[in-house]
This record gives sequence, structure tokens and C-alpha cells, in this order.
Amino acid sequence: MRLYIAEKPSLGRAIAAVLPKPQKKHEGYIELANGDCVTWCIGHLLELAEPEQYDERFKQWRLDTLPIVPEQWQWRPKRQTSKQLTAIKKLAKQASQLVHAGDPDREGQLLVDLVIEHCRLPKAKMTSIQRLLINDLNPPAVRKALDKLRGNGEFAALSDSARTRSHADWLYGINLTRAYSVRGRQQGYPGVLSVGRVQTPLLGLVVRRDLEIANFVAKPYYQVRAELLTEHGERFSAMWQPSEACLPYQDEEGRVLLRKLAEHVARKITQQNALVDKLEAKDKQQAPPLPYNLSSLQIDAAKRFGMSAKQVLEVAQSLYERHTLITYPRSDSRHLPRQQHAGAPKVVAALANNHPALGEFTAKADTSLKSKAWNDAKVDAHHAIIPTEKQLASAKLSDVEQKIYGLIARQYLAQFYPHYRYREVRAEIRIEEGLFLAKARQDLALGWKVLFQREGATNKQDNAEEQSRLPALSQGQQLLCEQGVVEDKLTQPPKPFSDATLLAAMTGIARFVQSKELKKVLKDTDGLGTEATRAGIIELLFKRGFLQRQGKQIHASDAGKALIGALPEACSLPDMTALWEQQLEAIASAQHQSGAFMTDLKQQLQSLLQQPVSAAAFSGLKAPSKPRWSKGSRKGSSRSGGKRRSTSSRSTGGRSKATS
Repeated sequence: MRLYIAEKPSLGRAIAAVLPKPQKKHEGYIELANGDCVTWCIGHLLELAEPEQYDERFKQWRLDTLPIVPEQWQWRPKRQTSKQLTAIKKLAKQASQLVHAGDPDREGQLLVDLVIEHCRLPKAKMTSIQRLLINDLNPPAVRKALDKLRGNGEFAALSDSARTRSHADWLYGINLTRAYSVRGRQQGYPGVLSVGRVQTPLLGLVVRRDLEIANFVAKPYYQVRAELLTEHGERFSAMWQPSEACLPYQDEEGRVLLRKLAEHVARKITQQNALVDKLEAKDKQQAPPLPYNLSSLQIDAAKRFGMSAKQVLEVAQSLYERHTLITYPRSDSRHLPRQQHAGAPKVVAALANNHPALGEFTAKADTSLKSKAWNDAKVDAHHAIIPTEKQLASAKLSDVEQKIYGLIARQYLAQFYPHYRYREVRAEIRIEEGLFLAKARQDLALGWKVLFQREGATNKQDNAEEQSRLPALSQGQQLLCEQGVVEDKLTQPPKPFSDATLLAAMTGIARFVQSKELKKVLKDTDGLGTEATRAGIIELLFKRGFLQRQGKQIHASDAGKALIGALPEACSLPDMTALWEQQLEAIASAQHQSGAFMTDLKQQLQSLLQQPVSAAAFSGLKAPSKPRWSKGSRKGSSRSGGKRRSTSSRSTGGRSKATS
């Protein structure tokens, strides 16, 4: 008997739907006509043991018991899903062949691997396990995946990386959360001060941005605009480019700080002859934007619809599991396998049916085009989020589901439109030996941009620079500067974070990394957290009272500011967790050893615990007025549909069951 172990019931049902019939439904599994069975997990069925399960003395939160470092890691069945675990164990012992059908990511690999390990099967059965990778729950896609089973052993390094992350997050979160919560209580703070290797640097970003805004002092600076006239009466303007002689009067960004200097230049050029000294006109083109991964989808939905990362993930999960209208939503890839291009006509036909607003554009799509999105070298276990070929019989989507589906559909459809083409003109103009610059962009062919022009479209290209025009100029042409105009400007503080910009900061964390060496490494692999965990981490900081909303703005609370102020700087900067992710990726590709990673972490942890804390760091602070310490929030759930990142309570600084 072959046993398929899916990550969740919806995936199990999708697998069973394409396997031999008639079928018998049992409690916790489906029996197929040929005797094979399909069963499923319900998210994580096992979790890392709590500290007090290793030793009773850890039940009390005390500084003298830290650090807590298990000699042998223990995974325990979750009480609420133990019945399903028992059912899987019984089936696994009866089966002659197992098929691992976890989600196609690091945590999905570990989730089912742990269940299989818990079954304690013979070595021969363990080595013969096969791996099923499914990105799309529609029957044709599931059948194709079933024809491409791989050996589960190929993914051992991926599982090792996820296990290492779980252990490391447990050590880091449990020990530092206990240390700072105890110190907070000693100073009268009644709440839990949770620390995690991802949530704390994220909180640090917001705290530092708030401080930068609070301490910002606006400074005046000045620009000079030349109002120019051609011999044919055509008017346009050009901006002054200060020379090296002006450096003493400029700030580090090249802005002129002395108004007298700007006024002098404006007077000097007024009613003077001007010369087109250099003229460049280049025809350029821009490829369609790549299909979405989860973060880019969340960022666009936040900009367009004001949705939180968690809301977008929940809607995308519904479109994937309930409606089977999109492919796997937790993907970190923005590329597609080349073989999938053959199915484009069916997908485009489904878009015309499922999203009528795109009907006009689906009719004009050229599915013979193959954009740079189709690149096998950039696709591993999962690919970009795209629509499936399923057609809805009638309108069944909610308004918010339709919005997210529309974003995904439009981004996919753009792959079948030609490049956007435009002409860029750059004119350097000399007036009284001063250099002035005029730029313009003119559309030649909108190409894929026609998809993003109408109300309802959203993309980073929505905010592209407005069309600007220059008169027909030629090099050496004589002009008249009618007037020099001084423009008074003020430096602007950075903007507070929003859902969109905070997610963008997490995906482009290299911008905030202090280490120049690490910044270089992170150019291609940067990211704070993973596609699947970012929404949950942001939400958790709100639940724990460290972040708060003011309209669309996100700010740190007093407790959040105090925690960041009290922690060693290394804990609140993204450098450390970015380095972790780099090393975990290396473990996943078998280029780094998990043992070496854990040894370094234990040494670092010991050093962090020994650093002193200001005696007044938490004095006078109050705990959040409505703490939500439900079991789900304590565990830091970051996956809808019951799947939770293993030990995410530790990665986000969860509380022990013994705390109050």
C-alpha cells in the first residue's frame, strides 16, 4: 500500500481527486480503489518541547537558569491534533511506500519529515520515501506533479536547514525573552518582553525611523530654474547643476544651502544667451514586470487597497486552497518553468472568464511571447504566483478575493504584451558658463503598460514619472534665458513606515544592514524573515503591543522603544538575522554545516545574556492595555489553515506556559 502524506486536508483532497476511484472516506484519510491511501497533517502535528519539559526547574523564569540549552532536542505531539498523528502513524506502519506531500518550501519539508520520523519506521522504508511537489491544486497540475516524483533524500539538506532554524530560534527567543522579561519585572514592567531574531530587528527598524523623524530638523536649501525660450517661441525649463566651486556651500547630497549663491546665479543668467551644449536622445525599452511572489503581492495590495500583509496572505490562501484559482501563494520566486509556457492559452482564457475587467486585454494578449519570467535556472521547488486554468462557473469570489485575483491575473497577463518603449532626451545647456540640465521622456509604444493605465490596476509602474516634453532641440542651438528663478526648498524627514514600506524593508533589508561586507553578500539574497513568516511577524508585534497604527502609519509603542533601547545593539539590527538567513540557505544547499552554525550561536547567546541592562530601562512603563495571550498568539501562528511554523513561539519570543 502506498501512503500519501499531505501537509493539510485541502492538499490531501486534491491529490485523492486524481487517483483511482471509487474511494472510501475514513476519519483522517481517504482509501483509494487500488488500496492506496491519502492522509494529511493539520499544520504542525509536532512541536518543540517547552523548557519545563526538559527540567522542572525551568518552570520558573529566573536569570540564574539561563541559558537553557537542551542536550537532546525533543519534539512532542500537539494535544489538539494527537488523534490525526496516531492515524498517520498507524497507516505509515502498514504502508510499503510513503510519499511526502508537504508544501514545496523549507518548513513544508520539515513538517512532514518530523511526522515520518515520529513513526519510527524501518530504515529500508525510510530510504524509499518519495517527494511530491505541488504548486497548483487543479487536477491537471496535480497529475503532472504525480508523474514527477523525486526521492525524498534529495531534500535532506532543506529539512536540515529548517530544523536548524527551529532549534536556533528556540534558543535565541526563549533565553532572551526570559532574560529581558525578568529584568523588566524587576523594574516594574508587568508584560512579557519578547525577543526574536526576526521580530526584534524589525521592531528596531520602526523605532529608529520614529526617532529619526522625531529628531529631524528641517533645513532650507535652494535650486535655480532657468526659464528658456527658443527662436520659435517654445518655452521650457532647465535646472542648475552646481560646479565644484560651489562644494563649500552644499550638503552631502549636493544641495545648495546658501540663498545668496542661488540668487547670484539667478540674476547672472536672466536675459542672457544660452547654448545647447550637449544633446542625447536614446530610444529605450522596459520589459514587463515579473509575476508576483508573496512579498511583492503583499506590497502592491497594501499600496493599492490598504490591506495588511496578513489579510493578503489569508485571501491568497483562500484563492489557492478553496477556489484553486492561483498557484502556491507562499512562493519566494518571481519566475516560471519554461515548460509551463505551453499552458498559457488556457490560463489566459480562464482570466477572460474569471475577471471580466480584463476581457479586452486577454483578447489582445500574444501567448506566443515568452518574457524573461520563464527561466528554469531561477525556479526550484516552487515558482511565481500565477492564475490557474480553472474557470469559475459563476461569480463566487468576495470583493477582496476579486481584488487580489485581479492583481495576480494582470501581472501574469503582462508577460504576453510587448516591451514598453520610450525616448529619453537629455539636454545640457550652458548659460554664462553655468551648467543647466533638462530631461524629458516620451512614450513610443505603451506595450504592457496599457494593462496598468486604468483605474483598478496596481503596480510599481503606476507611479512612473509623468510624461514630459522638450521642444525639438539641436546641439549648438542658441536659446534665450528669459529668467532665472530661485526655488526655496526644505529638507524632508523620512516617512513613517506603512504596511507596504515595512514589507519592502523586510524584503530589501540590505539597505538597513550596517556591515559593508554583509551588504554586498545580501544584494541577491537579502530578506528579513521568509515569504511565509513576514505577515505573521508584523502581526505579532502589534499583538504584543510593540507596534501601533496611526491611520496608515506604523509606529513603535513606548514599550517597543524601551525594549530596543535596553537590548544590545546587535539584537536590534538586521545584520545578525540577515547573516543567519545566509547561513541557513547555505545549509539548505549543503554548503554549510548545521553543527558549526549552532556552536557559533551558543557562544553568541552567552555573550548577549551577560551584557548589562540600564537600571531604569523599563521603569514606569505599562503593559499593553489589551494583551492577547491566546494560545495561538503565544505560538506566533503565521500560517492560515492551521499550519504554524514550528517553534515560532521561540522565533518570535513566545511565553512559557508557566508565565503570567
